[in-house]
Amino acid sequence: MPRPLRVAIVGAGPAGIYAADALLKSDVATEPGVSIDIFERMPAPFGLIRYGVAPDHPRIKGIIKALHQVLDKPQVRLFGNVDYGTDIHLDDLRAFYDGVIFSTGAMADRELRIPGVELDGSYGAADFASWYDGHPDVPRTWPLEAEKVAVLGVGNVALDISRILAKTADELLPTEIPPNVYEGLKANKAVEIHVFGRRGPAQAKFSPMELRELDHSPNIEVIVNPEDIDYDEGSIAERRGNKQVDMVAKTLENWAIRDIGDRPHKLFLHFFESPTEILGEDGKVVGLRTERTELDGTGNVKGTGQFTDWDVNAVYRAVGYLSDKLPKLPWDIGSGTVPDEGGRVIQESGAHLQSVYVTGWIRRGPVGLIGHTKGDANETVANLLDDFANDRLQTPASPEPEAVEAFLAERELRVTTWEGWYKLDAAEKALGEPQGRERVKLVEREDMLKASGA
Repeated sequence: MPRPLRVAIVGAGPAGIYAADALLKSDVATEPGVSIDIFERMPAPFGLIRYGVAPDHPRIKGIIKALHQVLDKPQVRLFGNVDYGTDIHLDDLRAFYDGVIFSTGAMADRELRIPGVELDGSYGAADFASWYDGHPDVPRTWPLEAEKVAVLGVGNVALDISRILAKTADELLPTEIPPNVYEGLKANKAVEIHVFGRRGPAQAKFSPMELRELDHSPNIEVIVNPEDIDYDEGSIAERRGNKQVDMVAKTLENWAIRDIGDRPHKLFLHFFESPTEILGEDGKVVGLRTERTELDGTGNVKGTGQFTDWDVNAVYRAVGYLSDKLPKLPWDIGSGTVPDEGGRVIQESGAHLQSVYVTGWIRRGPVGLIGHTKGDANETVANLLDDFANDRLQTPASPEPEAVEAFLAERELRVTTWEGWYKLDAAEKALGEPQGRERVKLVEREDMLKASGA
């Protein structure tokens, strides 16, 4: 009787779990069956949903419920607290599995090349998000002394950063933020946040719902300068062709024409301002210099030579995430991705690296919403199954499920499991209960491992 198709997935975020789901829904899952092991560097699954999405976004966290249903399936096992490249390597995985899918995300900040980025008070948005999301591998404190703050970028991450900086700690207390984050935010002195975009309202990468949420806080006054509402032929075409773009533009237009209210924290959305330098004195941020831009007819912009210095004491760079290079895999330095064709990993020679695949951000870069990852996973899995059907997969030396468990036990790794996640989940909910909160997130890796029974 033929054994099930054995697949390893490296990364237990949405991308990896969607890939597992696609495998489970395939014809192969019925005959000869599939057996899927998901390896995750963190003690807990869910990747960027747990460590990248702002805590005041329970709606997005609701995606976890759908991911739960996949991990609940008997054909799927989770091996948490196992780091690819340290605890397990590509050759090891190929010894145990017919195919390997890499679905690792992006936790680092993309570089912004302007003078002054190295100054004290210049921060990467990814680092700040890791702090307020209680990531175990970052410091427990964050300096929040600046009263006036600049955020560079006009995507949803910039909105998250701005919202967390502009809200009060007590507003965020009902969420799952850990005690160290609550104490840090209580000391936050920011009362004025300035968000800067190089182009215009029609080019902003906000999603309409995320943008409108900014205005829901009783403490945040959102302000848009009427002079920043400008469109050229390219912008008008973009609005006509994309409902999301049009909704964002309409929201910004409405904010630009209303009277400024008296909510205590001011959040300014600036367009047509291209950051050229972070200004410093004695090694610390004292301002931001921008160049005014104007539309060129195509939806792109050109500089006008008119510069403005903004009085700010901290700058957050929300200009994109960058994935870490994966050992033993080819790498495109420019895009921070693994070269691929339809999810098949492509070597420098142009040949497919047999039995190795990618999906999610490591494949296409950190762009798009969580839902976009699903189409990626379906394509990658379809090509893996095509290779399986046509005998293009390598044959593993030890395909038995017990062989992997023995390998990890031999290395004396403290591995967390899916059952362990249920224990950790219960422990976090128990911490929240006395305060009437849904959960309080555990931060220390050791505490997570103990709660998971690793």
